[in-house]
Amino acid sequence: MKLAIAMTLGAAIMGAWPAAGEEAQRASGFCAGLNQAVTPLTRGAEAVFIRSYEAGADEANLPAGIATTAFVYDNALAVIALIACGNLSDAKLIGNALSRAARHDRSFDDGRIRNAYRAGPVGAGAPNLPGWWDERAKIWAEDAAQDGTSTGNVAWVALALLTLHQATSDAQYLSDAKRLIDWIIAATACGDGFCGGFHGYDPQQVKLTWMSTEHNVDVHAAAHWLFRLTGEQKYADAAGQARRLLDRAFRGDHFLLGTKPDGRMADEGVLALDVQLWPWMAVSDAPAAWRHALGFAQAHLAVDGGFDFNGDRDGVWVEGTAQAALAYRINGDATQSNRLLAGLKADQTRSGLLNASRAARLTTGLSIDPTDTVPDFFYYRRPHLGATAWAVLAETGWNPFTGKRIH
Repeated sequence: MKLAIAMTLGAAIMGAWPAAGEEAQRASGFCAGLNQAVTPLTRGAEAVFIRSYEAGADEANLPAGIATTAFVYDNALAVIALIACGNLSDAKLIGNALSRAARHDRSFDDGRIRNAYRAGPVGAGAPNLPGWWDERAKIWAEDAAQDGTSTGNVAWVALALLTLHQATSDAQYLSDAKRLIDWIIAATACGDGFCGGFHGYDPQQVKLTWMSTEHNVDVHAAAHWLFRLTGEQKYADAAGQARRLLDRAFRGDHFLLGTKPDGRMADEGVLALDVQLWPWMAVSDAPAAWRHALGFAQAHLAVDGGFDFNGDRDGVWVEGTAQAALAYRINGDATQSNRLLAGLKADQTRSGLLNASRAARLTTGLSIDPTDTVPDFFYYRRPHLGATAWAVLAETGWNPFTGKRIH
């Protein structure tokens, strides 16, 4: 993300609800696709998790490890995107599932939320975690990363609940958002920032001692929002603590991924698109220089038709390209934003969801297991809830970190 572009932010911040003139966009654009994919899955439910992926065009079924998986990051994004589309009824049903998960867990009672839950309706008590029957081993299998708790994911759920509170004035959503951020403060504080969370199976999980720039953006945004609403100093302190990691990670025209487990900064050569975009999208008083990271991304992560996840430029990361479209819009560059949005139309599938990757497989350079360094985390060309939600946010001009629309 590095391009020499004007840093003017001549965008007006508008309220939470769509203007009447935006009805046509909601009916025909990415909102229509999101509604098409989500609404049939919420019928008859009081609370529901939406599966993150659907089988791709060349797949008979999803791999067992994600066949029942509703990642909370994707579901949180879906809540915010549905509200941006004016579909509060479906947003509330997914939000209710996130809210219940914040209050009930099968093993812990400290306010954490898992990285994923089993897709489908959620009843009373602790929501089920994803899993599958391993016929060869004759055991019920779960995924250690899905069972774990990522600090950034917890903050994203808080942002979704705060967005719902803004739309409904329901005090339960605010209470649950506070519970989540209180857990982050109590369990993941790491000096100048917040550490990565916890990994592994119940009940003995491993604490992740590295810090992520992306996670700390999320924490800053949610904590700052809570401080605005409550005036409680602990949230201002948490926002400031997360901000210190962002300041430390900035390198003049780009951001580093964060820190290593021993506290040293991440390697310069390891890049990620969202790390270049989210800090200045989320921090209201970010230094003007932070926006140079958009130009850095253009110079180092752009590919034909969009943006890659990392610096190897092996294809279009659809979710990240949508993030860049919103970033350009926030930065006042409607031409670039509209160009990227137009290209994303080709990624929309018959279900309404956009594929996660334009290529058959996209590398990230990251590991599925946050305690490992094997780069085995890939995106595939299969319909993805999270990618679709970001496309909606870009199309509607909704900043998920602030709950405000950009025009």
